[in-house]
Amino acid sequence: MPVKVLIYGESGSGKSASLRNFDDKEVAIFNVSEKPLPFKKKLPMMKTSDMKVIAQAIKQNDLNCYVVDDAGLAMTFYLFGKVNDKGYEKFTNVAKDFYDMIRAVDSCSDDTIVYFLMHSDRSEDGSKVKAKTAGKMIDSQLTLESLFTIVLHCVTDGKRHYFQTQSDGVTTAKSPMDMFPLEMDNDLKVVDTAIREYYGLAKCGTPVQKKQRKTAEVTTMKEMPG
Repeated sequence: MPVKVLIYGESGSGKSASLRNFDDKEVAIFNVSEKPLPFKKKLPMMKTSDMKVIAQAIKQNDLNCYVVDDAGLAMTFYLFGKVNDKGYEKFTNVAKDFYDMIRAVDSCSDDTIVYFLMHSDRSEDGSKVKAKTAGKMIDSQLTLESLFTIVLHCVTDGKRHYFQTQSDGVTTAKSPMDMFPLEMDNDLKVVDTAIREYYGLAKCGTPVQKKQRKTAEVTTMKEMPG
C-alpha cells in the first residue's frame, strides 16, 4: 500500500532543506507558501495552497514520490481567506479538505510515498510537541499522527539538523522497528531509500504502473460471469 509520512518541526529546523539530495526526476513538490527552496538545486513543483488541487494531483499519481511543503499552511491560508465568513462552517470545511488531502494518498500505487511537512506546536505546559494544525476540529476529533505509520520530528541544536525517529516522551515521532536509527541526518532522500528498502518498494523515480493495473482490474471484472 502507499506510504504517508509526516515530518514536523520548528521553522528553520531543516524540513525543506531535507529535500536537497533528490534528483529532479525523483520527486515533485507542492509548494504551499510559494517560497524558494533553501538550496540551489531546482526541483519540479506546483505552487498552490488549494488542498483540493493538491489531492487531485496526488490521485493522478504520475510520480511515486511527492512532498507537500507546508501542509499546515494550506489550512492557515484557507482560514485567512475566509476570515470574514461567519459561523463554524469554514472550520468544518478546512478540516475535511485537509483530511481528504491526506487520504488521497490511499488511491496511489503501492510504491508511492507522500511526505507532508508541517510546523510544530508545543502544548501550553510544554509536555508535548506535535504537528501544528489550524482549527479545533482536527485537534479535538482527530489525532493527526494516527493517520501515519511514520512521523519524524525535525530538530536543530544550532550545530546540526536531524530527524528524531522515535518519541522521547515529549514528541509524537514514531517509525517501524529497525527502519531507522533513533536520530539521523535531515536527508529525506536517505529516509525515502530506507522506507523503500524496508517495504520492498520500487525506487523513487520509477515509472508508476497504477493506471495499467487499474485497467487490468476493470478488464478482469468485465470478463467475470454475471
